[in-house]
Amino acid sequence: MIAFILRRLAQSIAVLLTVGLIAFAMFRFAGDPVNQIVSQDTPYEQRMQIRRDLGLDDPFPVQFGRYVARAVRGDYGISYQFRQPVSDLLKERMPATLELALAATLFALSFGILMGVFSALKRDSALAALLQTVSLVGVSLPTFLIGILLIYLFSVTLGWLPSYGRGDTVRLGWWSTGLLTSSGLRALVLPAITLGLFQMTLIMRLVRAEMLEVLRTDYIRFARARGIRTSAVHFGHALKNTLVPVITVAGLQLGSVIAFSIITETVFQWPGMGLLFVQSVQNVDIPIMAAYLLLVALIFVVINLAVDILYTVVDPRLGSSLGRAA
Repeated sequence: MIAFILRRLAQSIAVLLTVGLIAFAMFRFAGDPVNQIVSQDTPYEQRMQIRRDLGLDDPFPVQFGRYVARAVRGDYGISYQFRQPVSDLLKERMPATLELALAATLFALSFGILMGVFSALKRDSALAALLQTVSLVGVSLPTFLIGILLIYLFSVTLGWLPSYGRGDTVRLGWWSTGLLTSSGLRALVLPAITLGLFQMTLIMRLVRAEMLEVLRTDYIRFARARGIRTSAVHFGHALKNTLVPVITVAGLQLGSVIAFSIITETVFQWPGMGLLFVQSVQNVDIPIMAAYLLLVALIFVVINLAVDILYTVVDPRLGSSLGRAA
């Protein structure tokens, strides 16, 4: 297992370097950041001096090597737009994005697993058919349209929930949270549902399909023949063996939720890293764009490693196979 983890860590470092290289190379063609820093009346000599100060005239390998060396120390440069360290900006926005992502994932897992199990055990009922229809709608509708519809219904028409912002927050050290205030919790509801609806329907359909497959296996028939209670068969045996693919999808989807929360944060003006990234694209703020993509790649890498390790907890048979492979 240790050899497996070390090998995955080496692969993760290679992935991060590749993502950083691609992002850094791609953003060179996004525009001239000097135009976003100075005004139109700035003399040419001053523009050239700013380019030299930022190191934009250096060869690409030199710029990338300097960026990697700083990134290892947690220094992602200075934002061209905000004139602040990028690490401070990301640190300030990270709590909002992580709380939104975790709330959306918790919503997706809780309702997705419950609805998937019900749809499998009561597959001939009218409610199961209704859930299947709802899941098709959830998969088909784009995220921004779901957000707009929820805002129109619950904010504009009913006036129950706020349509934008994060509400009141509380400082716990450097972490700012809205989970301890009523307005913060109310502001979290609509963005979390919007962001987690697609993942919920995906998990529901996956749990239903896997549950139906497991219920037809021989060991489930044998458990029933032994007289084990139906609830124990369904939740102690069938559901446990259904969770391996669910863990894979849920883990990967958590990374996707964080990476693609950009749309949800833009619709609800949620002050997270996704909204910061959109603003940085509009202003050609390359340090923020590159740092955001590196951070998202790091999150994906960590989640994938955690999912691989979690496999062995759910299904111990995989632990021996990983040990032999390592």
